[in-house]
Amino acid sequence: MLNKTYPYYLANVAVAANTDLEVTDKFSGEVATRVAMADAAAIDKAIGYAVDAMPAMREFPPFKRQAVLEHCVSRFRERYDELAMALCIEAGKPINDSRGEVTRLIDTFKVAAEEAVRIDGEIVNLEISPRAKGYHGYVKRVPIGPCSFISPFNFPLNLTAHKVAPALAVGVPFVLKPASRTPVGALIMGEILAETDLPKGAFSILPAHRDGADLFTTDERFKLLSFTGSPAVGWELKKKAGKKKVILELGGNAAAIVDGDQGGKLDYVVDRLAFGAFYQSGQSCIGVQRILVHSSIYDTLREKLIAKTKSLIMGDPKDEKTFVGPMISESESKRLAGWMESAVQDGAKIVAGGKVDGANFEATLLEGVKRDSDLYRKEAFGPVAILERFDDFEKALAAVNDSDFGLQAGVFTDSLAHAHQAWDRLDVGGVVINDVPSFRVDNMPYGGVKDSGLGREGIRYAIEDMTELRLMVMRETW
Repeated sequence: MLNKTYPYYLANVAVAANTDLEVTDKFSGEVATRVAMADAAAIDKAIGYAVDAMPAMREFPPFKRQAVLEHCVSRFRERYDELAMALCIEAGKPINDSRGEVTRLIDTFKVAAEEAVRIDGEIVNLEISPRAKGYHGYVKRVPIGPCSFISPFNFPLNLTAHKVAPALAVGVPFVLKPASRTPVGALIMGEILAETDLPKGAFSILPAHRDGADLFTTDERFKLLSFTGSPAVGWELKKKAGKKKVILELGGNAAAIVDGDQGGKLDYVVDRLAFGAFYQSGQSCIGVQRILVHSSIYDTLREKLIAKTKSLIMGDPKDEKTFVGPMISESESKRLAGWMESAVQDGAKIVAGGKVDGANFEATLLEGVKRDSDLYRKEAFGPVAILERFDDFEKALAAVNDSDFGLQAGVFTDSLAHAHQAWDRLDVGGVVINDVPSFRVDNMPYGGVKDSGLGREGIRYAIEDMTELRLMVMRETW
């Protein structure tokens, strides 16, 4: 279970400033713990400490940065069950999904530990004309400076790790604002980081209300802002961020295309579609929202997917049998229910699920949803998926691209030509062949286009964003 209270971390030190933030058990609705909340003064101090830490962080060598990351890996393993249960309680994430996220947290820090000692540069041949004879160019990567991180509620461990771990690998001090609904995992991370010999000010982890945390975005002492969350908030923060570099990992309404050549693999496809659409109550920016199925197999897949959807157990996320837990809040459940009801009024049909009870939203499958509806065009971010048929693969690709978002897409096909066609034509950050768009491994470049964001995560790619190239030109003789 959770501790009674949790401090925040200011310049590597636990500070029990107050117990102002109530964190609820998302299934029962009861207060599960209370967390210290940072005010503007504390955030300002944290930024100052981060600036002051830069010289020491520059001198903190790669092998020491690697040791910090390896310490985290070891301690995450030791506290595996505690981290999983904390996630289950504060996020309402089914316990099996929670364990999976802790495993990914460990993977992400492991990859970062490996990358910490191989942030290399290059030699640039400058002798491209007689005037440059005898000149040599050398490039290295240097830390960009203090970074601001804002992480979301839906993957409060692993999406936080995708900011913190590369920062530690590079040697940039950071100030992190975890989601107010799910801050506990990040604070446990802070407790573990506080056990290391990181220079003072290397990290601060400060839960704060959104309306009181403008400094995370506007303060010019930060050289980079990395935000993961909703598109509306992310693009607004970019407007306010000033001259700093901005990385945005935002939303999506991801599509999966099922080509007409599945043969005996249809059960696998159905299992993966159900997982992609409904795992962790659909609260994933790469969750399967739109399913386009070739007419030749549509009816068969439809019946199998309806049966699979109806078999998913909704309930207490602490129960090993539960697949669909509560959404993060009743207000989010009501928002999605409103979109669903509007789609039905416009002619859509609910073919599985559809029941809503408070924050609990049954795994739901619809067909006949109009393409101009909120449920089709916006990010559902809940356990709802839409079925539609297609006859022409080119038109299916066009339907996937008919979206304001472009994060990832999935294509089930035995056609190598169709796989490459999808990779060439789909306007998304990643195309997953023969699996759902929800698939992610933590070292791959991950991010989107259009309203889905800017930049890429994945440790090596985040390291590129958190560093600047610095050139040295040397004249051989003078």
